[in-house]
Amino acid sequence: MRHSLAVFLLLTLTACSLFGAKSDADSPAKAVSAEVMYTDAKKKLNDGGYEEAIKQFESLQSHYPYGRYAQQAQLEIAYAYYRQNEAESAIAAADSFIKQYPNNPHVDYTYYVKGLANFNADIGLFGMAFGEDPTERDPKAAQDSFAAFKDLVTRFPSSRYTPDSRLRMQYLLDALAKYEIHVAGYYLRRGANIAAVNRAKEVLTEYPNTPAIHDALLILVKGYDALGMSKLRDDAQRVLDMNFPKPGSRTDMRSEKSQ
Repeated sequence: MRHSLAVFLLLTLTACSLFGAKSDADSPAKAVSAEVMYTDAKKKLNDGGYEEAIKQFESLQSHYPYGRYAQQAQLEIAYAYYRQNEAESAIAAADSFIKQYPNNPHVDYTYYVKGLANFNADIGLFGMAFGEDPTERDPKAAQDSFAAFKDLVTRFPSSRYTPDSRLRMQYLLDALAKYEIHVAGYYLRRGANIAAVNRAKEVLTEYPNTPAIHDALLILVKGYDALGMSKLRDDAQRVLDMNFPKPGSRTDMRSEKSQ
C-alpha cells in the first residue's frame, strides 16, 4: 500500500512538471514586453508588411489587453487594413476602437481612417466606362466615406485631420452629384423621362453647391419638354439662364452692368 501511494505521488509530480514546462515553452511572447512587441510590429507596418504587422499587433493585444500599447495596437490594425485595401476590416477595427476607447486622445484619427478606407475604392465608381449601365453601380462607399469625414469635422473641428477631411468631403459631394447626373442622363437617353427628372431634381436638393447643378437643370429642361410639360420646362430654362447665362445674353449683360 505504501509502495503504491509513493508511485502515485511520483507520477503526479512528474505530470505537473511536464505540463508546466510545456506551458512555458508554448508562450515565449510572455517574456517579451508590450513595448518591444509594439516596436517590432510597428517596424513591420512601416516596412509594408501589413499582414504580419496585423498578426503581431493582435498578439500584443492578446498578451497585454490593457494599457496604452493595446489601444495603440488597435489603431495600427485599422490603418494596416486600410493600406491593404481591406475597407471592411479597416472600418470594423476602427469602430471597435471607437466603442472601446471613446475618450482616447487619438480617436479623431480613427474617424479619419474610416473615411479613407472607402475613399479610394469609391472613386472608381465614377469612372463610367463606355456603354456601361451607371445604375448598376453602388454609391454606398462614397456615402459612407462622406459620413465618416463628417463625423470627424463635427466632433473634432480642431483636429489636425479636419482640413483634409473637409476637402475630401467636397470632392465626394461633387462625385456623388456627378454620379446622379450620369444616372439621370442614362434614363433620359432611354426615354425614362420621369425617372430622369426625378434624379435631376435630387441633385438640385441634395447637392446644391456642386458643378453638377448646370447639367441637372439641362436635364430638367429636356425631360419636361419630352413629357410635354411646357410650363415646367420654361421655368427650368429660366432658372438655367439666370444662373448660367450664355455670353452675350441679356442676363449676362445685366450681370456685367451690376459689377
